[in-house]
Amino acid sequence: MSITRKILAASVVAALALTGCSVNGEDADETPAPTASADAQSGAPEADLDGLPDVVAVVNGEEIGLEEFSTAYETQFQQAAMSQQQTGQEIDQDQLKQQVAELLINNRLLTQAATGAGIEPSDDDIEAILKDAAEQNGMGSVEEVIEAFGEQGVSEEQVRRDAASQFQIDGYIEAETDIEPPSDEELREQYDAVVEQATSQGDGSEEAGEIPPFKDVKDQLAQQAMTQKQNAAIEEILGELRESGEVEIRL
Repeated sequence: MSITRKILAASVVAALALTGCSVNGEDADETPAPTASADAQSGAPEADLDGLPDVVAVVNGEEIGLEEFSTAYETQFQQAAMSQQQTGQEIDQDQLKQQVAELLINNRLLTQAATGAGIEPSDDDIEAILKDAAEQNGMGSVEEVIEAFGEQGVSEEQVRRDAASQFQIDGYIEAETDIEPPSDEELREQYDAVVEQATSQGDGSEEAGEIPPFKDVKDQLAQQAMTQKQNAAIEEILGELRESGEVEIRL
């Protein structure tokens, strides 16, 4: 799921960690998700969905409705509000709406392409996606995932639909990309660049001493390199799908 999580940040399953449902190794009761009433009492910003059309976007003749958009927007808005509390930077809701619309459009383009390629999930595939979501977010079972989303007002049917889309997109991207793992030479160059940057910011001794040896961070560097390559490949796929398709945003 990792290669598409950034693309599907607006998807319910992919955004599990952003909704307040995730425990992430902590007690969920100690960090409850903000509610609308709590936001109002604390003076926190509230999501503004007034005046939006019933159909927010159309992707190759397929509509993205207001309900779907609102669910995704509120998830992203909550994350932005938490960030605002830390940084003090005001949320630009018009910009955020455009970003969420783009995320949903990307999601739909990839799902349509996957369907066209004959990629369809079985019940077992959907269950595996949900089990992965549970593990990624510190939950013990799929039932906990379903229950957590139920508390957020998201039905089990919707959660499983999103999991099905996740499977399709993962499968399509895997089929359409052929990414080679980075060589040791590439990783060494990446490591040396990090060391050089760190030493150039100071006197060259203390900062370099804080960087772990290459052998200790090699796997992490490899993962970062693969993620970068995957993201670039995904962007290329989306560019081609947009160029050959018809996308209309009605915000």
